[in-house]
Amino acid sequence: MKEQLTAIADKIKDMDPVAALTYFAETYPGQIVFSTSFGWEDQVITHMIFSNDIAIDVFTLETGRLFPETYYVWNRTLEIYNKPIKAYYPQAEALQEMVNRKGPNSFYESVDNRKECCGIRKLEPLKRALTGNKLWVTGIRSEQSLNRHDMVNLEWDEGNQMVKFHPIFFWSLDEVKEYIKKHNIVYNTLHDRGFPSIGCAPCTRAVREGEDFRAGRWWWEDQSKKECGLHATK
Repeated sequence: MKEQLTAIADKIKDMDPVAALTYFAETYPGQIVFSTSFGWEDQVITHMIFSNDIAIDVFTLETGRLFPETYYVWNRTLEIYNKPIKAYYPQAEALQEMVNRKGPNSFYESVDNRKECCGIRKLEPLKRALTGNKLWVTGIRSEQSLNRHDMVNLEWDEGNQMVKFHPIFFWSLDEVKEYIKKHNIVYNTLHDRGFPSIGCAPCTRAVREGEDFRAGRWWWEDQSKKECGLHATK
């Protein structure tokens, strides 16, 4: 697999993101998906896919705890492009059992509780969304957090047994913003209020000046790697 990925990476190294996405859509027809959470980066990639009619299915994880601003961007994106975005919800029984047993905000009480909530609301639905596919497109960028600097834009996801491609991995935040401005792309206004990374409303706050990009995610936890497990790193 490493040799195959090296060969593919060499093939796309001089392609722009749209050309690379088109190549992968043709290489993995009907087996390539893009996951969006409607943040800056994801809106850029959604625009690339939808405006160029690239055959990549777009999905999102509807955790049930998103910001109103996120729902607004979701709805406007559907209206603007008139393309489907498939929503994956938590399994009702698992969610009900957790909330009945621990209450609606148990994630504040311990890391284990938070991981359980992420597992039910995000990880299990993600598994269903990825099932049957061979390539997963994401909006990850290298500078988003320290542990992502060791990643590359094309990699093998051992946990999900599939290839992952990050088309704007090497872009700076300024490049993302400039692309959004140039193409008049709808984006989440929380970004203008100090939210560089936007997840579930109870688990996300604005970032203070000088803080790490992801300091606003699960801010009550004292740990160096605050990931929910969607994009596991080595």
